[in-house]
Amino acid sequence: MARMVSFDSRLFEAVAARHWPGADRVLPRLSRSANHGVLWFATAAGIAATRTPRARRAAVRGVASLALASATINTLGKRSVRRPRPLLDPVPLIRQLKRQPITTSFPSGHSASAAAFATGVALESRAWGAAVAPLAAAVAVSRVYTGAHFPSDVLVGGALGAGAAFAVRGLVPTRAQLAPPGRPRMTAPALPGGAGLVLVANAGAGAPQRVRALDDALPEAEVILAEPGDLHAELEKAAARAQVLGVCGGDGTVNAAARVALEHGLPLAVLPGGTLNHFAYDLGVEDVRDLACAVEAGDAVAVDVGRFRSGGEDDGDTHTDTDGDGDRSGERVEGYFLNTFSLGVYPELVRQREHWTDRIGGKPASVLAALKVLRSDERPMTARFRGKERAVWMLFAGNCTYHRPGLTPGRRLDLADGLLDVRIVHGGRRPGARLLAAALTGPDVRSPAQAAARMPRLRVDGIEAGTVVAYDGEVTRVQGSLTVDKLPEALTVYRPLPVLR
Repeated sequence: MARMVSFDSRLFEAVAARHWPGADRVLPRLSRSANHGVLWFATAAGIAATRTPRARRAAVRGVASLALASATINTLGKRSVRRPRPLLDPVPLIRQLKRQPITTSFPSGHSASAAAFATGVALESRAWGAAVAPLAAAVAVSRVYTGAHFPSDVLVGGALGAGAAFAVRGLVPTRAQLAPPGRPRMTAPALPGGAGLVLVANAGAGAPQRVRALDDALPEAEVILAEPGDLHAELEKAAARAQVLGVCGGDGTVNAAARVALEHGLPLAVLPGGTLNHFAYDLGVEDVRDLACAVEAGDAVAVDVGRFRSGGEDDGDTHTDTDGDGDRSGERVEGYFLNTFSLGVYPELVRQREHWTDRIGGKPASVLAALKVLRSDERPMTARFRGKERAVWMLFAGNCTYHRPGLTPGRRLDLADGLLDVRIVHGGRRPGARLLAAALTGPDVRSPAQAAARMPRLRVDGIEAGTVVAYDGEVTRVQGSLTVDKLPEALTVYRPLPVLR
């Protein structure tokens, strides 16, 4: 131990005696900027500002890893080994920190935070991890260069920080650990350069930027930029000449393309380009690179499609709602959904939750959304289930099983399980307590206020005329009887093989 301490001291003095051009001004400032994690919070904000799902997840994971490392070092590490700080005699005055730390030297909290943040980011995104790693290494080196720590303090702190990042991953797996849906695999055309792909992009969504990137990734693909009002017509034209139908937009746009692909028997290529992109993200397609890899390799899966039918008689006219205007009184309405179908207050809950999720997190946002809906003038709807009339605040039917509890569920790991994820919040007295209980406990907790089941088919009768339903971000109106069921493995969709990035 004495030899190790002696070697540590000699190494510290060697660093103090060495002059690196430019480091005397840069490293002390960099070291100060990392006080209280300010540098890393700013870096996380910059990463998240790129507005890609992978970047946002990397930023959140980096901050969570930093928080765990900081809490561990300050509560256990510093109190376990009370090592004095190095003597500053061999350190040039220009390098020394203006305010010297007063805590014990072992281990280095700054190094732990830097390693935790960089490792956490890298576990979610290798590219962002590689970008952050030099900055983290510079902060760690600065602690020795400025005389704040011995080298061993920095090494142990860095190891503890990296361990904290892996501990966070053990509690909350990365997206790469949760592989995108991989079954059932389907044979789909492999299109080198995208030849044979006709992709329609919704000009009203965030698609134009993605389309420009697609031109570089798949130069042989044909891309059509369509205004929202012309979307369905352009999809029909594209399907008539395409080997593979592509779409870029949000969930509503993808819904319209899926309907056309079903009618024409074409595989579908989805590029997220809207505000909400749940279906594409559940597939594992987050950017142009993901889609290009899948299309060129012919990597695809079959997915279930949800269907709803309402109004009229079985032998009456059926209207497939393609424009979302929702006024179909007296007609039988039929529609499809890839994500969710809902009645009652759910559409407003989703809107409120999405507004707050990025700021306060998923679970708190669900609770806040329930509180906001309660303050509105919403009233429960009435309907008959198996011949018995009930008051219902919310009925949600997800296409396949969602795995986040609460009123507004999150991710699906299987897009071909043949089931509807049905969640109901019953009406009655104290609606506030009912909605809040559902938001806090999730669907697996049975109570008089809520119920949940997974089934292939659902029927609801006695629906009042003009009742609004929402599906994949679109709305329409229904009345009379309502049947919600599945078209199992009906649609072939490209998706990339799961890889670590």
